[in-house]
Amino acid sequence: MGYENWISYRYLVASKGRFLTFLNVISIAGVAIGVMALIIVIGVMTGFGNNLREKIIGTTPHIMIEKETAIEDFSALQKKISAVAEVENSSPYIQGNIFLESSGQAIGLVVRGIDAIKEDKVTKISQYLIKGHLKELQGDNVVIGSELARYFGYSPGDEITLISPSSGLSGQGWRYKFTVSGIFTTGMADYDMNVIVIDLIKAQEIFGLPEGFSTGIGVKLQNPNQSEEVKEKIYNLIGYGYIVKTWIDSNRNLFDALFLEKWGLFIILTLMVIVASFNIISTLVVTVTSKVHDIGILKSIGVTKKSIRRIFIKQGIFIGCLGTFWGVLLGVSISFILKNYVKVPKEIYSIDHVPVELQVFDMFVIVAAALIISYLATIYPAAKAANLEPVEALRYE
Repeated sequence: MGYENWISYRYLVASKGRFLTFLNVISIAGVAIGVMALIIVIGVMTGFGNNLREKIIGTTPHIMIEKETAIEDFSALQKKISAVAEVENSSPYIQGNIFLESSGQAIGLVVRGIDAIKEDKVTKISQYLIKGHLKELQGDNVVIGSELARYFGYSPGDEITLISPSSGLSGQGWRYKFTVSGIFTTGMADYDMNVIVIDLIKAQEIFGLPEGFSTGIGVKLQNPNQSEEVKEKIYNLIGYGYIVKTWIDSNRNLFDALFLEKWGLFIILTLMVIVASFNIISTLVVTVTSKVHDIGILKSIGVTKKSIRRIFIKQGIFIGCLGTFWGVLLGVSISFILKNYVKVPKEIYSIDHVPVELQVFDMFVIVAAALIISYLATIYPAAKAANLEPVEALRYE
């Protein structure tokens, strides 16, 4: 250990005055609390964001291929896109608007017609079923969301009436009777309230589409994070006469809002660390003031201004490092407790614990920000100490 480090360490832990010791402790605690708060809040935001992301991926195909009119031969198109190496599975669907009539009132819903067997290989809709089975989705059966079931008091076996906005190409009737065969819950209240699922063949009948027609094809990828790259490959393969959207495109506003909220909170909570850095400044200023005699002696024996500056910079960095260490330790510990022992209402969040996720990049940014702020806080007090003249420092000794 060099003499600069030794003197910095002695000033930090071996101060004779209790007031300086108290200031050192307060400075360390301030940095620790700021770092701890940053880790916990960013971890919770990341956890909730990833949880929502998994729910979206579970209900939405990674890539959706649609056409303004309809896809005439979805089987042929499925075979074509299966040549893309990243594509794992695909499933046709028909999606449109419909009305649900109940107790003399009608509300607008989104109806999604699927092939139950193929859809199970593309989305996780079967895993979200809390009542019934997806294989029962045939003929006049329908699967509805838990929020819709709660709102109208539906349960499996109940009959519901759906009204098509148009009579379709066949010119036949537009009122249809369905039997509730299952109820799903995704944890996304809007989806659980406004989306119902029926059989693909029945959807073709409602919207007047011939056999083999669909409004879109859902594609599952081996890695959903490659959706943008695969989107370009599919465009090059099938041409630009189709509309190709990724799961990110469909929810871009939501993800942008989550991103801004997460890093907005990071900036706000970083202010806590900046406030704590003022404690470091005041601690070092008081230390310099009380150590004027020591500084004078060091300069009189040949210690340079750079060395004096480094002594007090290192003291401030020691405070920042100790505060950051305890902040990380407390933040990780509390995050572990929140994730494993703190329960949340499952009926509201669709999970029974706080979804805390700590990412290496986030931790690195937090630690780096705390250390940089701590370093910047040492510049003025260290410069003041370095500019003291030996004669002035020892005049009254």
